[in-house]
Amino acid sequence: MALNHEVATTTEHEVPAPKLHDWRIEPREYERQEQRRGRRFAFERITPRQTALVVIDMIPFFVAESGYCRGIVANIERLGDAVRAGDGLVSWVVPGSVQLHPALAEEFYGADIAELFRTSGGSGAIAARLWSGLRQAPGDLLLEKFAYSAFFPGSCDLPHMLRERGIDTVIIAGTLTNICCESSARDAFASGFRVVFAADATAARRDHDHNAALHNIYRSFGDVRPTEEIVRLLQRQTADRLDDA
Repeated sequence: MALNHEVATTTEHEVPAPKLHDWRIEPREYERQEQRRGRRFAFERITPRQTALVVIDMIPFFVAESGYCRGIVANIERLGDAVRAGDGLVSWVVPGSVQLHPALAEEFYGADIAELFRTSGGSGAIAARLWSGLRQAPGDLLLEKFAYSAFFPGSCDLPHMLRERGIDTVIIAGTLTNICCESSARDAFASGFRVVFAADATAARRDHDHNAALHNIYRSFGDVRPTEEIVRLLQRQTADRLDDA
């Protein structure tokens, strides 16, 4: 949930250009999984009606000052369109202003930074707190979380709401890759959800941070795929369903 405070030094005249991470999974990690389970990816089929796109922390605090965060907006839109077209669910999650352990946060970060992070998600209607370049739609979920992870017990209503809707697969997008997105992916897997992590629809401060998180996710918690592949999986199942109708 937290960017290094140095990021906040960009002036209003220095708008960062959108860019994508140079992301990669090392060949040896693909080989490891292929040896373990006989295939590169755990989830070769995604049922759109049972899938939720979970977009983490796409708020001005992060997006305004980061070219990497700006760069993933178009891919998040593509994923959202594909999920909705298949009658899946799009969920927007933002930081809440209540910290579960405020004294610990102040001790760990210092009073000023703890307060900066506590207020990073803004206040008021959640829809208005998202980055303005993102397109919401009727039926999307809008939630706050009160920890890094949207799936940590007691931090967010998301897991319960997804289960109520028959969701078994989550696609993780947003920022920061190695903090809130990775934390959410780990806890989603531990909670029994199939996790697909969008490699080019998540953003961190540096390629190194981004790729280290992708390594962790792919090795132990979920599939890591680019937007194009995820959209193809969703569209394939949507087309099959329409053909059978």
